[in-house]
Amino acid sequence: MKQALIVVDAQNEFSATGLRPVPNHASALAVVLEHVAAARADQRPIAWVQHHNRPDESRAFVPGSWGAALSPGLGPRAGYGPEAIFKKDVYGAFTDTGLEDWLRAHRIQSVLMVGFYTHMCLSTSAREALVRGFEVFLDPNATGARDLEDETLGRQTADEVRRSALLHLKNMGAVVDAHLLKRSTDGSLA
Repeated sequence: MKQALIVVDAQNEFSATGLRPVPNHASALAVVLEHVAAARADQRPIAWVQHHNRPDESRAFVPGSWGAALSPGLGPRAGYGPEAIFKKDVYGAFTDTGLEDWLRAHRIQSVLMVGFYTHMCLSTSAREALVRGFEVFLDPNATGARDLEDETLGRQTADEVRRSALLHLKNMGAVVDAHLLKRSTDGSLA
């Protein structure tokens, strides 16, 4: 089964100096880069998803800003499998972006999703993929979240938030596997 890599919001804003820092950003980004290299070696399609905030939202992810740019080393390149960028201003990568049509045009039935925030855009995008009938794979080491706190609900560390979001997605049918790079040798999963 042909699989595409979907890189969700791997943008500077999530780095240590961004407005939405993720504690494990550097280590997660290193794994994202490994998945990109593997997808390119296998000539698999790569969908690059980039978030932009709307003008009335926070100053993070402003189009054209350093924070909204994809992290260093990321973005479409020629000479590999098909690669395209999809811009969004909502949590889900499938909402009004053309991503589903692009995946279907390339006869994709399975997606490996990596990126940030695990509990927001990655989770929403994975749910959108699941309800559209795509088989969804997630590498927990290629995702990241942030601490959350609420007066009524309590506090969770970034790692607890990340693991909780992945647990929910696994319960919905996504495959959560930290060894996905080792399993992909011909562009498919065993």
